Amino acid sequence: MTDLFAPPPSDGPLQARDPGQEPLAERLRPKSLAEVIGQDHLTGPTGAIGRMVAANKLSSMILWGPPGTGKTSIARLLADAVGMRYVSISAVFSGVADLRKAFAEAESMAGLGRRTLLFVDEIHRFNRAQQDGFLPYVERGTVTLIGATTENPSFALNAALLSRAQVLILHRLDAAALAQLLARAEETTGVPLPLTQAAREALVASADGDGRFLINQAEMLFDVSLPEPLDPAGLSQFLMRRMAVYDKDRDGHYNLISALHTSLRGSDPQAALYYLARMLTAGEDPMFVLRRLVRFASEDVGLADPQALVQCLAAKDAYDFLGSPEGELAIVQAALYCATAPKSNAAYKAQKASFAVARETGSLAPPSTILNAPTRLMKDIGYGEGYAYDHDAPDGFSGADYWPEGLPPQTFYRPVERGFEREVIRRLEWWDKRRNERRTP
Repeated sequence: MTDLFAPPPSDGPLQARDPGQEPLAERLRPKSLAEVIGQDHLTGPTGAIGRMVAANKLSSMILWGPPGTGKTSIARLLADAVGMRYVSISAVFSGVADLRKAFAEAESMAGLGRRTLLFVDEIHRFNRAQQDGFLPYVERGTVTLIGATTENPSFALNAALLSRAQVLILHRLDAAALAQLLARAEETTGVPLPLTQAAREALVASADGDGRFLINQAEMLFDVSLPEPLDPAGLSQFLMRRMAVYDKDRDGHYNLISALHTSLRGSDPQAALYYLARMLTAGEDPMFVLRRLVRFASEDVGLADPQALVQCLAAKDAYDFLGSPEGELAIVQAALYCATAPKSNAAYKAQKASFAVARETGSLAPPSTILNAPTRLMKDIGYGEGYAYDHDAPDGFSGADYWPEGLPPQTFYRPVERGFEREVIRRLEWWDKRRNERRTP
């Protein structure tokens, strides 16, 4: 991971450099927590970090968030804000010897009254035994640990370590924060970006919340002389030409997985096998392919063939058990099953529609008749009163209204006449008919 405003290497003395020759991201490094963009929920006066700094009492924490959101920068600024000695290591490049050295130095400095903030980038890459090695030093206060991770700490870090550190979640940078970052870049360079307003918005959207990526893209634009500002189409062509030089692996990676996905959706098992082979023989991570197959099974097959998801998860388990190359046959089997299965995106469309209505309607309360009433008070105010227990009905169906008051019944899921969803359609029609009969006086 390359984090936003990553600190310079600390091995040996730094030589003075012409500020104009430094990478733009380095020049845009915030000088205080107040200058950190997009994380006010943490760094503001009422945020967890803001309160710690105000109290001059820093506890160990795990900073969890996407790339380019300022994890490294926040850790460095925290040390300055509370007057602590700052030590940074990366779990990618460091081992047990590096940790022992850092802890020994921290103990020596503690004897001199200097507290140490130990920043560990990519902390999830340390194995469980290495993570356990932090515990005694964190408990004794030898170091205040700040770990940075892009992975879910619940899965990537030991429970013992998590219990001694506060998990703080950094948000992906929204459009407003990214626009602010671009404005700061223009102010720093003294040069406006050669973009129309529409192209500027397209550039922000292309960053997908990653500030480091946005600044790198902007730096390319600052370095060229253009006769007129680029529109969105011109920006796309310009960046495609530049990115082809710097990011060929990523282009191939996403182009091939897109081709595999669309071949599966188009029920062409031969083309799907070709693109699958292209990826696996080129050294693609099989688990990445399996994750896409699992997603495909729900998005493009769904209940038209519920076994597609089972097949893909079984392939993941088989690959975990066998490894390469034996386990790759299970991936092939899953891909063939998905390619030849009946297709339906009804579940995918139902998710999008239901999520949209949920966001629009906010916190509408369910009808009180269907609410559980575990306490006397809840029973007294009507929770569960009049509830119709479906199993008491002769056909196991009460036909009750489960929608909140003010929101009429919605239809999100519309199964198709393919595969198992044909049977689902018949079930829904049966329930709808009886529901209408029982609601009609």
